[in-house]
Amino acid sequence: MAKRDYYEVLGVNKGASANDIKRAYRRMAMKYHPDKNPDDNEAEAKFKECAEAYEVLSDPQKRKRYDQFGHSGLKGAGMHDFSRMNVEDIFSMFGFDDFLGDIFGRRSHRGRRSSPSRGFDLETTVELTLKDVAEGVEKTIEFTRQDTCPECSGSGCAKGSQPSQCPGCGGSGQVARGGGFFQMVSSCPRCKGTGRVITDPCRKCKGSGRVARKRSVNVKIPAGVHEGQGVRVAGEGEPGRQGGPRGDLYCYVKIKPHEFLQRDGNNLIAVIPISFTQATLGTKIEVPSLNGTKQLKIPAGTQYGNIFRIRGEGLPNINTGRKGDQLVQVTIETPVKLSTKQKELLREFAKTENKTILPKSKRFLEKLKRYFDSSK
Repeated sequence: MAKRDYYEVLGVNKGASANDIKRAYRRMAMKYHPDKNPDDNEAEAKFKECAEAYEVLSDPQKRKRYDQFGHSGLKGAGMHDFSRMNVEDIFSMFGFDDFLGDIFGRRSHRGRRSSPSRGFDLETTVELTLKDVAEGVEKTIEFTRQDTCPECSGSGCAKGSQPSQCPGCGGSGQVARGGGFFQMVSSCPRCKGTGRVITDPCRKCKGSGRVARKRSVNVKIPAGVHEGQGVRVAGEGEPGRQGGPRGDLYCYVKIKPHEFLQRDGNNLIAVIPISFTQATLGTKIEVPSLNGTKQLKIPAGTQYGNIFRIRGEGLPNINTGRKGDQLVQVTIETPVKLSTKQKELLREFAKTENKTILPKSKRFLEKLKRYFDSSK
């Protein structure tokens, strides 16, 4: 399924400011939040679609690439795979933990960061030709991901300094609002639920503990892969928190259109034009395939749209390796610029035409006559 325009997803125009985009994301995220739409898979999918749109439009560099080149411009940008994230991870990723707690009155996932947690998965796109699909291929994938800052080793603190206890929550990571019997507990907005604050941030990562880095990996794509299928590269996602394992990278396949061939499952289809005389008298023609051209015999009396099969010239099944076939459909071209001699020859031929050499016409005329006779 084609991706929707990110501005359309968030309901903003292309000139929207960063604050407008942030407000729109919050509004749309709350509309489709799973807690407001229990057991609604469509709402959850839209919630994650909003997160994907916000990831791009809230990042000046990604937004610029998207505005210039559309979805294809984000190839290699290290997009997160939101389909595999839970709701709390998505909110905490964008720093909305306190917002989540205030709305739903529950402790967010971020507030439990003292224990190791797995890093986020990333996704990118790899473009293949039909030849690549037929044989399998190894591709070099380049993308950008957030990695542990080498200057502070991910602590976010300048060298020689340590995080301090958060004065807002006293180190608990949570704050209570309200009084009496009704109190709402949520993650501390100052320390984001960690209980610690950085007073002397690392200059390189500005206290985040992460820096954007370009990464290049070789990915083996199996033969027979289909459009939209993902190849998982373990451990190439973002680093985990508190020593947790890295996430994974998912490379989703996009197949480049072929000039002559179309895919139908494991079969390949080629539509080839032939002349009236070739169809009538029969001939041999050269047809394109993934392995050069193949000779195909066209029998005399071939009709428009007839399909011929070249066995074993299709694509392999990704599970069994068994190859499909190539199907060749012929179309018959009617000549449009005839010489005087050619016209005379055709008129002479027309005089010799009769119902016996045009069986379909004969059946049609007989059926037409019966129809009108019965309607009288």
